[in-house]
Amino acid sequence: MKKHLPSLIVALLYCLFIYVFYRTDKTLINQFIIALFSEENYISVKESVTSFLPLRDFAIYSLPEGLWVFCITLTSSFFYLEVQNRRWYLEILPLLLAVILELFQWLHFTNGRFDIIDIAFAAGFWLLALLCTWKNPSKEPLFQSLNSKTVWCVLSYSIVYLAHVTY
Repeated sequence: MKKHLPSLIVALLYCLFIYVFYRTDKTLINQFIIALFSEENYISVKESVTSFLPLRDFAIYSLPEGLWVFCITLTSSFFYLEVQNRRWYLEILPLLLAVILELFQWLHFTNGRFDIIDIAFAAGFWLLALLCTWKNPSKEPLFQSLNSKTVWCVLSYSIVYLAHVTY
């Protein structure tokens, strides 16, 4: 896990930057920031950043999803869940979540817009994370003990929730 920590932190910081300055004000993270600093201050800084650093749509909408899939795949690769004496390895879960969320958007069960490019980015970054972690030592049950790997895994999944749009 230690060797992947810099990649994990950079990816999460990029996602935070994109969500704070380029995505809707209605995400949970932006609602927290507005509550802390006021809507006027937030909008002023956001407008300054976006005018100084314009980004293409894929960098705003598809890349963050790919990066969070990368992060949660990295952190999930050390664990499994045991249900009824059967082990479920967690590496597949991030890609499965990304595809299910896109399908929910397509079916209008959740906020957002279905985009096949998002699935492509998620699948590409999922494969990259698998390549980075294929030599991981033996896996352990996710909630067997509280250690830094467990904390990073749970934290990386919970950070994704901050991108949730509140309507």
